[in-house]
Amino acid sequence: MEYNNRLNRNIEKVNKMPKLIKPWLLDKSIGKVVKFVGTAGIHFEKMTCHKVVISLQNKKKVQNHIGQIHAAATTLLAETATGMVVGMNIPDDKLPLMKDLSINFIRRSLGKQMAVAWLSEEQIDKIRNTPKGDLSVPIKVTDETGQEIIQAVMNWAWIPKK
Repeated sequence: MEYNNRLNRNIEKVNKMPKLIKPWLLDKSIGKVVKFVGTAGIHFEKMTCHKVVISLQNKKKVQNHIGQIHAAATTLLAETATGMVVGMNIPDDKLPLMKDLSINFIRRSLGKQMAVAWLSEEQIDKIRNTPKGDLSVPIKVTDETGQEIIQAVMNWAWIPKK
């Protein structure tokens, strides 16, 4: 286990399951806790303490009026990736909260979208060892052509649980 917190313990349980059902089980287990993620159909490709990779297929339920992934779904994808990489590192006695976000749409999306969020060692240390704080989590969102479709700033905070 990379880090002993609730999210990592749950992922470890999923990883003990047969290889064939792991991807489905991971998507379902996270989607059950974060309902909007489950409703949208976000797929969790890779989850480590340093990097989270997730994707969203261009399906009817997340499309806009021109048949592409809706701006709100793209924002959800970026928010989910950054939130999960923070979640992989946050102690169980802390609560992660989105503090603020900014999204600039730089080109029209084509097909499936992929989001990659990552943290440096210094950021991980800050999350794990500071009782309360915030930081900006790097994020890159691309479409199926591999081109970046948004520029985003995702600022996450954490506070002690009550």
